[in-house]
Amino acid sequence: MVGTPAAADVKLDVKNLAIHYGDTCALRDTSFQIRKNEIFGIIGPANSGKTSFLRAINRMDMFDDNMRIDGEILLDGTEVRNWRNVYALRRRVGVVFPLPVGLPLSIYDNVALSPRLAGTRKKADLDVIVERCLTRAALWDEVKDRLNSLGSLLSGGQQQRLTIARALSQQPDLLLLDEFSIAVDPVTTMRIEDVLKELREEMTIILVTNLVQQARRLADRTAFFLTGECVEVAETEDLFTGAVSDQRTSDYVEGRFG
Repeated sequence: MVGTPAAADVKLDVKNLAIHYGDTCALRDTSFQIRKNEIFGIIGPANSGKTSFLRAINRMDMFDDNMRIDGEILLDGTEVRNWRNVYALRRRVGVVFPLPVGLPLSIYDNVALSPRLAGTRKKADLDVIVERCLTRAALWDEVKDRLNSLGSLLSGGQQQRLTIARALSQQPDLLLLDEFSIAVDPVTTMRIEDVLKELREEMTIILVTNLVQQARRLADRTAFFLTGECVEVAETEDLFTGAVSDQRTSDYVEGRFG
């Protein structure tokens, strides 16, 4: 099992977190720490609280009056709800949701939007950012000759990769991925997974996935969520070799339910 990381190594500190939608509890009494520069996997069946956890990190409760968050989520020691400028928080926290959320802009402008908002104006600088982010999202070779075309005209899988490129263009130090590969073919998924392994050197990544083998390939440590409970957090390989503290974890990883 895993020990407690030193304070200097903690990127996200979750303390007694509970998330409710009205009278419905999506996540309860959850506490763990996520280290800097690790890929942290979260697995579990549907309706276990995985996406709600990501929404709480990025303050999506601001758009849902029915969502209530109790407890603490500290990003680099600061509670996310104490940020005076929530947009500054979101520039540090990139998010990719299961289905692509395209902007009504060209492919180029989809990726250049965040850098422009952050103050980058020179086209030469933007060109470098756009190419780098599209390359990392395994999309550059497919779109480099039509960057002025609408992003919404891309296929579903391409739009998802454009969403990933747009998230990377923020230069986040925390990247949240929620089932990113649902709309992406297996070959491209593997290419993106290789990029994520490289990005670990630059940022912390939280990977929510229903594909337990994807968590095994990518995550340094993994949390198992079940019906609103964080059952346990362990070194990922321990989850697949039976070194777990709760039989429900083994049952899920071995496919006995879920």
